[in-house]
Amino acid sequence: MVRPRVLGDRWGVTDAEVALEYGCDDVLPDAPMQAWRGVTVDAPADVVWAWVRQLRLAPYSYDWVDNLGRRSPRVRADLPDPVVGEVFMTAMGRQVGRVLAVEPGRELTARIGPAVMSYRVEPVERGRTRLLLKLVSRGRRPFVDLLSLGDLPMARRQLLNLKALAEREARGRQR
Repeated sequence: MVRPRVLGDRWGVTDAEVALEYGCDDVLPDAPMQAWRGVTVDAPADVVWAWVRQLRLAPYSYDWVDNLGRRSPRVRADLPDPVVGEVFMTAMGRQVGRVLAVEPGRELTARIGPAVMSYRVEPVERGRTRLLLKLVSRGRRPFVDLLSLGDLPMARRQLLNLKALAEREARGRQR
């Protein structure tokens, strides 16, 4: 089935990455809103995954918007892998969402409200990793367009922050 595209549905991803199956697809198959985001990180997959686990502590997006102005931690805590049913994230000073599925070291799927998202860590070459995010939700237009457009700058900032932190850590390991 060819699905109509929504506004702001892609940033930094290839057609091949869009075609992948993500954990969120199992939760909301054929969701009318689907958005993909991705960055290449100059760090090994284990370091990138460690920063994805860190989302339990803070959103790593625009802290003045989604963290009540408190800066997301810049030093990584030694957190275990998330567990299904646990709180997904701390944002706006409270715990939000639930972890729905985890493939340790590779993919984390969670729900916040009507949205389900999967963070995927894909090693690509010589210590580089693709950090991918797919967001799906139910709803009608214009709701799905607004959700996708609203998510785009927030998710972009989040992925770029996680990228910078993972790259900084990887550089520190090389010294």
